[in-house]
Amino acid sequence: MDRAFRDTPTVVDVGGVPFGGRGITVIAGPCSVEGKEVILEAAGIAKRAGAHVLRGGGFKPRTSPYAFQGLGKEGLRLLKAAGDSVGMPVISEIMDAAQLPAFLDHDIDCLQVGARNMQNFTLLKAIARAGKPVMLKRGLSATIEEWLQAAEYLAAFGSEGIILCERGIRTFETATRNTLDLTVLPLMRQWTHLPIIVDPSHAAGIPALIPPLSRASIAAGADGVAVECHPRPKEARSDGAQALLPGELSGLIADARIMAAAVGRSFVAPVRV
Repeated sequence: MDRAFRDTPTVVDVGGVPFGGRGITVIAGPCSVEGKEVILEAAGIAKRAGAHVLRGGGFKPRTSPYAFQGLGKEGLRLLKAAGDSVGMPVISEIMDAAQLPAFLDHDIDCLQVGARNMQNFTLLKAIARAGKPVMLKRGLSATIEEWLQAAEYLAAFGSEGIILCERGIRTFETATRNTLDLTVLPLMRQWTHLPIIVDPSHAAGIPALIPPLSRASIAAGADGVAVECHPRPKEARSDGAQALLPGELSGLIADARIMAAAVGRSFVAPVRV
């Protein structure tokens, strides 16, 4: 994945949606799958706004053991059904190699490795052999080299579709949930040919900051953004405080189209039903 060995950018196909190259893509959806009605409503919102991939967690790693942990396999089933209903591929976080059969059984289009599991090498080896695209989030306090070495594990064990995701790192600052490291984008362009997207929702944790951080990410070289949205954030069972409202998501995607054109790139055409 070193840029020295491949000068052209890698394009990763996720259910017909290209990540990388000259296009800009958007992943959107709730933090977790909470039930059939909510995920169907969220899927419709994401589709109408112009997002490309639907997100939603079936298995949720939570800091508190008493917080909502997701619906598990049922959450994956509901997510895939919601994505199919609007013609969108789906992405969900996998936490353990033992969960892989459920992801394959429900044909989840892209496997997300969260920040807490970036260096879970047993997990990385297992999902690399599965033949699915993988989105690898940067660890909470991981250096760029550690992040790339984790991606190298995926490549070494068979993964041909790796997407990197910058989601903010832990610093001394407490005004935001994490600190978004935009310097990583132009730097990674020099070091790797893999596509890189940004998750400003987890970086900031504040909805009002997500649109400007998304614009800044595209300007700095991101291949897209992954954001959280919810029909009714105050009712969300996880991370509702950082979720965008439907209208806010539409505004963000409209801005993404403008920013893409401003930096000489195109906004990927959403998959048609």
